[in-house]
Amino acid sequence: MGLYYMEKNEDGAVLAIWEQREPVCRKEKREKELLMEESLLRLLFGTGQKLDHYPNGQPFLPNRPDHISIAHTNRFGVVLVHPQKRVGVDMECLDRNFSAVECRALSNREVGFLSPNQNLRCLQLAILWSAKEALFKCVSQEGVDFARHMQVEPFVPQESGNLYARFFYKDGGSALFFLKYRIIDNHVLTFVCA
Repeated sequence: MGLYYMEKNEDGAVLAIWEQREPVCRKEKREKELLMEESLLRLLFGTGQKLDHYPNGQPFLPNRPDHISIAHTNRFGVVLVHPQKRVGVDMECLDRNFSAVECRALSNREVGFLSPNQNLRCLQLAILWSAKEALFKCVSQEGVDFARHMQVEPFVPQESGNLYARFFYKDGGSALFFLKYRIIDNHVLTFVCA
């Protein structure tokens, strides 16, 4: 295990990716995820920083005001931290089959802008799913229907890019969010600070 990538933005956000180099069996997966989280927290905050979770599962730092979001794949652990803004991060392996995303998590409008080219379509589905996961973590609201409550604006996938997504709250209001994504070593990484 080791640090794979770290980025500090001028607005105070810190994004860190930890790589799990050894293969992990299903039984050890959660244990390895916790070790990656501990390593990233130690890297960012020094020793002694603990992570806790709200009843809805959202992580928080009990003795710090920073907002935090975490994601895992079999290979990577990702942490996004910001001193004031709410954050959301997600990472997905591109080897995964995202075909179910189209019928379960996309609105008709989103399905309408998917590419007819199968390779581009698969990449769009992965980016859309990752964007909605990151936005879901940032908003941290229960009972969210990914197709109804989140709408990503049309885009053509590239190695890295920006996305706009609207979140529709249950009270009838909505908010526009700016997300960033990039392809990293056969994974898509998506994050938002709001």
